[in-house]
Amino acid sequence: MQEGDLFTTPSYAIPHSNVSSPQLAPQPYQAPSQRQGSSLDSYRDEPENVGYPPASPVASGLLLPGGAASQAGYSAYPGNPLPQNAYASRYNGADSPYVPGRASADQRRKRRLIGLAAVMGLIIVAAAVIIPVYFAVIKKNNSSKATSATSSNPSSGSPSSSGDPGGGEKPTSAITGSDGSTVLTADGTSFVYKNQFGGFWVDDPSNPFLNSAAPNSWTPPLNQSWTWGKDKVYGVNLGGWFVLEPYIAPALFQKYPSAADEWTLSTMMRADGTLESTMENHYDTFITEQDFAEIAGAGLNWVRIPIPFWAISTWADVGQDVTSATVSEPFLEAVCWKYIIRALNWARKYGLRVNLDLHTAPGSQNGYNHSGKQGQVNFLNGPMGVANAQRMLDYIRIVIEFVSQDEYKDLVLMVGIINEALLRTIGRDQLTSFYLQAHDMIRGITGYGTGNGPYISIHDGFDMSLWDGFLPGSDRIILDTHPYFAFNQQPNTAPIGLSSDPATAGGVWPKQACDSWGPGISASQTAFGVTVAGEFSNGYNDCGLYVTGVNGSQTYGGDCTLFLDSASWNASMKAGLMQFSLASMDATQNWFFWTWKIGAAANGIVGAPLWSYKLGLENGWIPPDPRKAIGVCTGLGAGQAEPFDGTYSAWQTGGAGAGTIAPSASAKFGTWPPVSIANVEAASLKAMPTYTPTASITTLTYATPTAKVAVPSPSIGLGNGWKNAGDKTPAMTAVAGCVYPNAWGALTLQAPAALSSCTGA
Repeated sequence: MQEGDLFTTPSYAIPHSNVSSPQLAPQPYQAPSQRQGSSLDSYRDEPENVGYPPASPVASGLLLPGGAASQAGYSAYPGNPLPQNAYASRYNGADSPYVPGRASADQRRKRRLIGLAAVMGLIIVAAAVIIPVYFAVIKKNNSSKATSATSSNPSSGSPSSSGDPGGGEKPTSAITGSDGSTVLTADGTSFVYKNQFGGFWVDDPSNPFLNSAAPNSWTPPLNQSWTWGKDKVYGVNLGGWFVLEPYIAPALFQKYPSAADEWTLSTMMRADGTLESTMENHYDTFITEQDFAEIAGAGLNWVRIPIPFWAISTWADVGQDVTSATVSEPFLEAVCWKYIIRALNWARKYGLRVNLDLHTAPGSQNGYNHSGKQGQVNFLNGPMGVANAQRMLDYIRIVIEFVSQDEYKDLVLMVGIINEALLRTIGRDQLTSFYLQAHDMIRGITGYGTGNGPYISIHDGFDMSLWDGFLPGSDRIILDTHPYFAFNQQPNTAPIGLSSDPATAGGVWPKQACDSWGPGISASQTAFGVTVAGEFSNGYNDCGLYVTGVNGSQTYGGDCTLFLDSASWNASMKAGLMQFSLASMDATQNWFFWTWKIGAAANGIVGAPLWSYKLGLENGWIPPDPRKAIGVCTGLGAGQAEPFDGTYSAWQTGGAGAGTIAPSASAKFGTWPPVSIANVEAASLKAMPTYTPTASITTLTYATPTAKVAVPSPSIGLGNGWKNAGDKTPAMTAVAGCVYPNAWGALTLQAPAALSSCTGA
């Protein structure tokens, strides 16, 4: 499907009933000040200064007990010996005979006494530094884990072989480093950690759950609380890593020119026998440990990691197609999970908090290529809409059980339960019913209130204002909005490279970002609660290799050649993009840039440079310090709504009232499945195909890729993957003997009235 098709209903969306079908594409979001005018905010692709004391080795050279950093920049427990006195080593000993120019024995004795006093002074100073840091950072981390196992949730089901999942009071061999330290990786390579913001890393392979690291001086270490309204999210997405997108990993798709999405690509690679080897190589190399180190070094403090449901499982039979052939999901099943665990380990090592985002859903929640399969929307839409939603709830449940364990609850602070579900196709009431069902299921696992499981992130469906007043009394739900100009169906030809002077750089685009996004996001902080921009980019137009899909077309009104290779960009172009990125950051306040890295195409060139934070950081159009964005919109004279004062209602952040949803909301949205489904006649609702909860539930476990060099094995318990031992409900599966319509293509298949035998309990 081409970008131009987004606002028309394609033939496959014609319902099997006489009910008119909502269009598959969303209307672009309009900021409050723009709702009567042109839209300035839309979806990503075609259907597609509060400082924290730096508990860091930077000032003292010390973090963990053990003395000064080694020559490699490490400080290990137990400590390294003090360096030898270089001056005295030139001689054959302190008692060597007097020679001309050498001090007398008395003088030497005095110097030794002075030296001894100096050493004692250093020891006292070192102790004064080490002991507070140890008790404030390392010991706090371990002791907090020891207590949380007994105080958090009495139904916790995460026993570990060594008792305390965090290692308790046991001494560790943790290694730490700051700016200039050398990091040795599990693949046998090394790199120098560069961080000028007071960040430091902490790593102990024998205890992979230390939460002592911090990415910079203004972000609390992982073992200290994150405070919404006070701490700011400066984040980046790791898109295209575990969920493929053509413009992020173009070389993979260029080998198979007819592949438009991961479904088709997987089918073709499976046919030629390269699926597992190709995908494992991509998972292993596309993002590396050094990327995480560079993210921390760039002044960022969060990562959003999109993951697919096939990290958990796939189904070999999702129904029959129009030819009565059985349809199997072709994705590589469960292989990427160990790389996701490694990614979580790297995030922890560098002090980066994680937003784990379920980016795909069975049947597709939006018809975009990054949902797994481009085309139809079969999640909560059409005859298989409820069945696909039932299955999605199981995947959410499995992920929540894993990340809510004590080992991960201070690392994974946010879980996006479904990415970019199309509100205007599915319906707000239907999505709200699903979100309420998911909320109650999640909090039944985690318990209610601060510290009990992650925040639940829901996407706004490309209309942020529709979620004002959502589920009052719910427990810690975040609204995720994705503001983009690139897909607003406008030519967007206004130049951005007008001047290298920051005061005038960027043309109209910086102020337009401030005016279009700032007021709405600020208002949502009060009207909804915690609101973040889970995605935005420097893409002010839709140019770039595969940005609108493999066979997509652009709405940009000019020649896209300039935007296919950044090598030709001059100082004015870079300055304009810099100012646009700063304005976007200031307008959105809490943000995740999409995306950290764009892979090179087959010709070795990054063909969508507007979308790469890493490339912009290296070449001067992304700020090396995101705090430079503060106040940019004010400086531009941009229109602002009433500024958000940083204070949320207590229930919105897990305080008093959290989990006491208003009865009116429960009455309206508490029925599951929803009382109506788009593209299903009311008379057919009770006969819709559904699944039955009779299968064994999958449990995720701790596993990482095999290291290429010898590293110590964890010496502590790793958790059992299941937070709540009381959660024993079986998983959804097909009703025995039932033949279902293709769950990914049911909109064009027979009506559900003929499938009454497929209704589960």
